[in-house]
Amino acid sequence: MAQSTETDWVSRFADDVIAESERRAPGKPVVVASGLSPSGPIHLGNLREVMTPHLVADEIRRRGHEVRHLISWDDYDRYRKVPAGVPGTDPSWAEHIGKPLTSVPAPAGSAYPNWAEHFKAAMTEALAELGIEYDGISQTEQYTSGAYRAQILHAMKHRADIDAILDRYRTKDKKDKPKNAQQGQQQGQKSGQKKPEEAELEAAEGSGAAAEDDGSGGAAGYFPYKPFCGGCGKDLTTVTAYDDETTALTYTCAECGFSETVLLSEFNRGKLVWKVDWPMRWAYEGVIFEPSGVDHTSPGSSFVVGGQIVREIFGGVQPIGPMYAFVGISGMAKMSSSKGGVPTPADALKIMEAPLLRWLYARRRPNQSFKIAFDQEIQRLYDEWDALERKVADGSVLPADAAAYSRAAGTAAGELPRTPRPLPYRTLASVVDITAGAEEQTLRILSELDPAQPLASLDEVRPRLDRAQNWITSQVPAESRTVVRAEPDQELLDSLDARGRESLRLLLEGLDSHWSLDGLTTLVYGVPKVMEGLAPDAKPTAELKTAQRSFFALLYRLLVGRDTGPRLPTLLLAVGADRVRKLLGS
Repeated sequence: MAQSTETDWVSRFADDVIAESERRAPGKPVVVASGLSPSGPIHLGNLREVMTPHLVADEIRRRGHEVRHLISWDDYDRYRKVPAGVPGTDPSWAEHIGKPLTSVPAPAGSAYPNWAEHFKAAMTEALAELGIEYDGISQTEQYTSGAYRAQILHAMKHRADIDAILDRYRTKDKKDKPKNAQQGQQQGQKSGQKKPEEAELEAAEGSGAAAEDDGSGGAAGYFPYKPFCGGCGKDLTTVTAYDDETTALTYTCAECGFSETVLLSEFNRGKLVWKVDWPMRWAYEGVIFEPSGVDHTSPGSSFVVGGQIVREIFGGVQPIGPMYAFVGISGMAKMSSSKGGVPTPADALKIMEAPLLRWLYARRRPNQSFKIAFDQEIQRLYDEWDALERKVADGSVLPADAAAYSRAAGTAAGELPRTPRPLPYRTLASVVDITAGAEEQTLRILSELDPAQPLASLDEVRPRLDRAQNWITSQVPAESRTVVRAEPDQELLDSLDARGRESLRLLLEGLDSHWSLDGLTTLVYGVPKVMEGLAPDAKPTAELKTAQRSFFALLYRLLVGRDTGPRLPTLLLAVGADRVRKLLGS
């Protein structure tokens, strides 16, 4: 599909990454990276940490290059707090604060062996559904196997140099770094990257880059390495002595008082502090491209300082690292996450198909914030997606939009699963709302949408139908659900004047000859025109629109007892002709 490097951000980054990879490591696979910390539910803001390099990696694959997308599971990070709203947990989990995430028990009832694996599982499943190909790396396995031993010893040997680099930023860090989520949000607004309602997602933990620890030392000096205690298993330890010749390291634990001396050349129960760990991995893995959140590009932050450390200490090069902006949410009914209501990719995939979710990330540059809809806005997003598909099909699509669509609909490995007959999401939602999901009735109604091409099976409209049903049942409050009246509103019918009764007569008279979605649309909009002495296809005027709104409100009151509801043509089909006649007084 034609793409424009002038307007398509993915193509531009792919150009840069390929050129940089050929300069640094000719003939080797291109390496892009993401980092996720399974400290709690991994939310839709964190998904941008994965989607940004995924889209670039996939474009590189489409061009015939070998590429590795690394996802570092930062499961050796310390457990910082008990997230709110996680089923199977209670305040007693606080006793594990300070332990590696893989040493914390999973929530009660979990099928997984520890906290990290429990939260990795949901994300892993979502990544598979999204078509994201990656190489997963457990940092617990890397550290406990001794994979980084040479890098750790090197960092400890050059601890004074690391301390000097960090010291260049420590004053700036205190002065310029956001003190809290609110201040970070305000700073982002000044740079045009965040909006007030979007700060909640980014404030939630979920990325390894959330830990800005630089390993500031105690009386014995600065050390970039923190052991996990041999007594209580926590990282509330202080290195009190280290011998570069023998690698003998002595530490004490502030939590339990335990102290021991170990040989760091043999010891695997600890890790480099974050501001040293991240650049060490860039050099170790040869990372060419890795994005970072907006909160990691301020002076003294891990990405900025990491650029100095990777070059001066580890002899590597900082990746091309675009900043990505926040992802907001509109509507979060019945959600439960680390902030007590921040939805995850799995939550989104229950109410929307994978290509739509991919498209939301693909169509916006990384530094543009956007929202993911859990409210009524999801219907408009689906309308927009369907319109884009029609433009792609008829060749009228713009190049950048075509590129975003192609990246959403599939990957270099092939097309993602799709709904064979993608009826409008808002129509499906209205039907399952009215039928309460009854399949036989749903099939009858959907079959009558287009009598020329009747639906043979609900499988033709799946999985979109299932997503719409999940949205209705999980996101639409009970008081907003559509309940068709059981009996006519006789009082309202008796109160109608001659004009009102005539409008109902015209509608009922035309039901049989207009019994399809398009036909009923023509009918319900046409009745007020005929009442004004106009042709059914007359162009609407301001006065006519007012008359149409009044007529629609009357129908809604007679059918569902409210002034509004699902689109009337869909509602009429759902109710059925016989029941419509009964409720409208025929």
